[in-house]
Amino acid sequence: MIWQTLRSLFGGEAAVGGVFREEWIALLEKNLPLYALLPEDLRLKLHERIGKFIATIRFEGCGGLELTEEMILTVAAQACLLVTNREGKPYPELKVVYLYPSTFSSVRKQVDAIGVVTEGEIHRLGESWESGTVVLSWNSVEQGARNVFDADNVTFHEFAHQLDHEDGSTDGAPSLQGIAAYRSWAKVFRENYADFLQQTEEGKKTVINSYGATNPPEFFAVATEAFFEKPRQLFRKRPELYEEMMNYYGLDPREWFE
Repeated sequence: MIWQTLRSLFGGEAAVGGVFREEWIALLEKNLPLYALLPEDLRLKLHERIGKFIATIRFEGCGGLELTEEMILTVAAQACLLVTNREGKPYPELKVVYLYPSTFSSVRKQVDAIGVVTEGEIHRLGESWESGTVVLSWNSVEQGARNVFDADNVTFHEFAHQLDHEDGSTDGAPSLQGIAAYRSWAKVFRENYADFLQQTEEGKKTVINSYGATNPPEFFAVATEAFFEKPRQLFRKRPELYEEMMNYYGLDPREWFE
């Protein structure tokens, strides 16, 4: 399996600061224009994160998809960009990434006001499970990676959910450092989410995708997409929200687009 081959490579010197192969760099520059914008020191950190990610998290192809180095590295690079400045294992609770060739189906259960449960099949581009699983559509991953200016990136979205899961509750607030950080995050996100809901209801154009109006966890996930792909616009429209996300991610993507 290609994942096992890559895992064995990254389990060795590549994972501990060895040479990140030239063909991998060329692949990321082609598939992920955002990677090409990163400063050299951040690229080197990202290489290390990618190594640890692939060495510790299983990849499986589904729906007849045969995995390639390109697929694994494209997913890993985007997932790890979110945690470039984080120590230890990139996603401690994550166990496996499943890749489908295109949209996939899942069953959703809904309970109405009187307790009647209904099930329906829905088509997905991606899913993130609290049990330590991310499911992605490869063609959506590829399209999202190659357009770096549209704030529409399914990989960023689903891995933002993984970060949200880490503190035990999926509520739009990831694991933060200290009570003061939680208070500041809660205040800023509550105010911005309320304003975002009003703008969405009024049909106004927003930097953050309107899907964020679904609930606070989705707001955090789509705000993450905007933070990495439309940082200047997000800062202009929602400076306090941008600052909270900049503090959390330890990155300022505005610098990359200069």
